[in-house]
Amino acid sequence: MTVNQNGSEKKRKKGNSGRTGKVWLAGAGPGDAELLTVKAAELIERADVIVYDALISAELLSRIPRDTETIYVGKHAGKHPVPQKEINQILVREAEKGKNVLRLKGGDPFVFGRGGEELEMLVQADIPFEVVPGITSSVAVPAYAGIPVTHRDYTSSFHVITGHARKDGKLNIDFASLVRLNGTLVFLMSVSSMEMILKGLLDAGMDPDMPAAVLERGTTAQQRRVTATVRTLKEAADRAEICTPAIILVGKVCALAEELHWAEDRILGGRQFLLTRPRQNLSALAKRLRELGAQVIEMPAIHTEPISPNELLRCALAQFRERDCGKWLVFTSPIGVAVFFDALKEMKADLRNVLGGKGTVRIGAIGSATASVLEAHGLFPDAVPETYSAGELGKELAELSQPGEHVLIARAEKGSEDLIPPLTEAGLTAEDIPLYRTVYEVNPVLKETVTDMLESGEIDAVTFTSASTVRGFVRAMGEMDYSRIRAVCIGEQTARAAAEYGMQTETAAQASMDAMTEKIVELYGNCR
Repeated sequence: MTVNQNGSEKKRKKGNSGRTGKVWLAGAGPGDAELLTVKAAELIERADVIVYDALISAELLSRIPRDTETIYVGKHAGKHPVPQKEINQILVREAEKGKNVLRLKGGDPFVFGRGGEELEMLVQADIPFEVVPGITSSVAVPAYAGIPVTHRDYTSSFHVITGHARKDGKLNIDFASLVRLNGTLVFLMSVSSMEMILKGLLDAGMDPDMPAAVLERGTTAQQRRVTATVRTLKEAADRAEICTPAIILVGKVCALAEELHWAEDRILGGRQFLLTRPRQNLSALAKRLRELGAQVIEMPAIHTEPISPNELLRCALAQFRERDCGKWLVFTSPIGVAVFFDALKEMKADLRNVLGGKGTVRIGAIGSATASVLEAHGLFPDAVPETYSAGELGKELAELSQPGEHVLIARAEKGSEDLIPPLTEAGLTAEDIPLYRTVYEVNPVLKETVTDMLESGEIDAVTFTSASTVRGFVRAMGEMDYSRIRAVCIGEQTARAAAEYGMQTETAAQASMDAMTEKIVELYGNCR
């Protein structure tokens, strides 16, 4: 129920589910995913449907869960694929189905975002809503360009103006009043009207030598800054071929950009990477790259499904305990370790019983990442090859073992065939137990956007942490020219898989996120 100001009550509309839907109108910020508010990030995770526009970056789109319904209502300058009236109706329609609807808008929804119009329609339809403010580009984009919109020595005010022309092609701006304000002027949606804006300011008496700037795609890896004066900015912008989205700044503070710029000076400033990974993995690599200034798009290429119940594992562990010989328990991925311990919990199998019994038990891990996860469970591997590959792991286990010893391998359903031959050749017995199966996935929200970015060269490199992520990526993207892709790989086996599709490969020195980061900095880092 809702109560009006006059005290009368009326029922909320309910969907087929019997519950009332709701809309959250949220600002997504100007592009950098780390400028997303905590509340907006939480809503992205739990919304039933997300209605988003053209200013939502691929980095932000990559945060949308795979099963969340998405509706694109993007609008570009001069093109309006979905009219505002229809957007309003979409919000009402989805909420009336009983869904939690997130309306995700670039910047702040109330700073020339037409958010007020959308809320008016929701009020008329009696749909409950909340507003989540976002960081507006009018402040954030200048900040990333090294331009404070206010400064004690230059100006004490800033003013945000829409540079969007009316249908008749004219601007509804009182230029004389703006000039008298003597503050920083921020014109949003203004590139197509730049000539008219600058002429209007000059005709109103602004000093032709007043510092000015145009900032393209601010806060993203593609951000560009052109500084000049009110008299020369149009010519300078044309020379640089500035495109939308961009904002125009006019004021004395624009001159500070040459001294206070910082975003592009970071080690990976101006770089953008696409990270493929299993969906279940927390991306430590993404965190490291963002800390160095890169823009990162995370695109899960695979996800894993545990084999449950796993009777093969139950029987293998029972026999493993009773074997009266040297024994190895071997893992080939961090996910395998996690699934193994989940399986023990499901079977109510005590680790002391699993590793106890007859014979001596040693632990093998394919690389430092797998070793690190094992150590978190109190198991410190006895064998971790320097080279991240199944074949090298098999060779190292063979060198450390005596004939007749037994190796229990707990890994993916379709693991590398290179692991077992070195073991059997050395006289060891090997038991290969599948813990999980790998499922390739396609993220429809990201696919088209990422394809365009790869073809236009906006993505510097794609990272791969396993051969299966290479295959998942190729299956997701479909037909394209993979020879244009620079692939940074965690190991030789992964690099071979990428090379099979014609990718240009680079390989980390070791199988770790730190080594992957070092390789990326070596290849793409800005010189200090």
